[in-house]
Amino acid sequence: MKKILLIVLLFFLIFGPLDAYKAEGSIGLPPLIPMKAFFRNPEKVAFQLSPNGKYLAFMGPWKDRMNVYVQRIGERKATRITNATKRDIAGYFWANNHRIAFVQDKGGDENFRLYAVDIDGKDLKDLTPFRGVRVEIIDRLEDNDREMIIGMNRRCRRIFDAYRIDINTGNMKMIAKNPGDIDGWLTDNKGRLRIAVTSDGTKSRILYRDRESDKFRVILTRDFRDTVDPLFFSFDNKYIYLSSNIGRDKCAIVEYDPHKNRELKTIYENPQVDVYNLLRSKKRKVITGVTYTTDRLHYYFFDKKRKDLQDYLEQRLPGYEVVVTGMNKNEDKVLVRTFSDKSMGAYYYYDMKANRFRKLIDVSPWLKERYMADMRPIKYMSVDGLTIHGYLTLPKGIEAKDLPLVVNPHGGPWARDVWGFDPEVQFLANRGYAVLQMNFRGSTGYGKKFWEAGFKQWGRKMQDDITYGVKYLIHKGIVDPKRVGIYGASYGGYAALAGLAFTPDLYACGIDYVGVSNIFLLLKTIPPYWELDRQVLYQMIGDPVRDKRLLREISPLFHVDRIKAPLFIAQGANDPRVNKAESDQMVAALRKRGIPVIYMVKDNEGHGFHNEENRFDFYRTMEKFLHRYLGGRVYK
Repeated sequence: MKKILLIVLLFFLIFGPLDAYKAEGSIGLPPLIPMKAFFRNPEKVAFQLSPNGKYLAFMGPWKDRMNVYVQRIGERKATRITNATKRDIAGYFWANNHRIAFVQDKGGDENFRLYAVDIDGKDLKDLTPFRGVRVEIIDRLEDNDREMIIGMNRRCRRIFDAYRIDINTGNMKMIAKNPGDIDGWLTDNKGRLRIAVTSDGTKSRILYRDRESDKFRVILTRDFRDTVDPLFFSFDNKYIYLSSNIGRDKCAIVEYDPHKNRELKTIYENPQVDVYNLLRSKKRKVITGVTYTTDRLHYYFFDKKRKDLQDYLEQRLPGYEVVVTGMNKNEDKVLVRTFSDKSMGAYYYYDMKANRFRKLIDVSPWLKERYMADMRPIKYMSVDGLTIHGYLTLPKGIEAKDLPLVVNPHGGPWARDVWGFDPEVQFLANRGYAVLQMNFRGSTGYGKKFWEAGFKQWGRKMQDDITYGVKYLIHKGIVDPKRVGIYGASYGGYAALAGLAFTPDLYACGIDYVGVSNIFLLLKTIPPYWELDRQVLYQMIGDPVRDKRLLREISPLFHVDRIKAPLFIAQGANDPRVNKAESDQMVAALRKRGIPVIYMVKDNEGHGFHNEENRFDFYRTMEKFLHRYLGGRVYK
């Protein structure tokens, strides 16, 4: 009897409760993990320290929606200070030591309003109660307890004027009127609005002024193909730090003199990838380092104190990527987050002055790392010999041979995949699928030439980069050529539709999640605040008049007759980026031809499903759909 009890105890220690994981050891895979474990709301996430270091704020669920909580450091009780029940709080930050600001949209329309509330939950104020208006944060004004600077398209939906707003009353004053071509603002270290970035189609200019009373003057003009991103001012407010690729292929961090209109020096550049991020200590007024991403996140430090902190944290937390996510104003209390490919990680609090280090919470303790799969960097050659970097995740516990594959191209498309925990990828790997993610040409981070190689290549060489990744895995014997599916969101959804239309013999099924099907309609229905970039989109994707033939050739809607694999299409009714009409048209055309298609529309969502119950519905349907057509496991 004792032996039986011991065996039962060991089973629970290894596999967890029977109602949580279902063991299927006969085929070598880890136990099946419930879908909801991957996509449920975390208990606590997005920790932030108050400026004085006395309080922690975080987000956690209440009535299935993510809300903001505040907790005094050293105490166990936390106070919920927001009351969202229809839509998650989209983001928040400390406005001062006693008040928190947050943003929220309605039904996924991305017209974010700005709110503020005291840390005891009192005096909630809708600071921008304007219908159909979107707020952007320009400067939180860390040294000003009463005000912040925001951008708002209240006067004209296409452009954002700059306002100084009182965080207690909502009283505001326009401090810079957008003449019609400004698509970004930047303040100096004293909160003075001194830089504006303009766009007039395919040219961009950086405007500068010494004082807010001065008129802006042009200090730099660039073609849209060149990246010049103002990061922040030097501590004496004389120079500007930029991420720039002017005169080079990869973005580097440079110091720029706005009076002489020239680069003074290169702070850091990397021969492999773009460098976008510069680290600093505001208290000590020191540039401390940079981060950049090759296959993984990397640091390069200029400052010994910051390097010593990183070294200490990585020694305390071996085996994880370790990121300092915040400090108090005095920079002696630190928030730390860990990451890996098999874990959502944990938050830690480090009081450097008192030398106290403690874990705050594991983000997803219900997901056991020993059951998660490795996410491995890979590279392969595309149709024209271009090297494509990506990640391959293989199901754990079985031989990497003749596996079903889910191809997962990223959205954007001007973005990139990175190494780290991806709940979709781990969910699919747990069901027995290999997952391929690739940074096809046009992805960012690999330099100007690689990005430009994607211009007007939707459905063409960009799609070839995806196709050749599949062929590479088939050639290696890793993937069963008869069990390949493709799934993506946004541009990834377009790539899924394009894969089924333009390489119909390659895929057994496809999933399009808020994806583009008709590029003419995409360009016609862009949000008004994207209007300044319309000509850039024409250059990168195609002009609906001059390139009419091209856009028709690469829009999957007009090639439904070539699609023969079943589809699952999901769409948010309020999507401001990919209009619901695109999915409606695609579904109608597929059904007219008798192609099996599941169509899921959520009336309270936009560009992606954010409400927990909608995520559950989507991934539950995905699991069954892939099981039917690719043969992976399904949790019953």
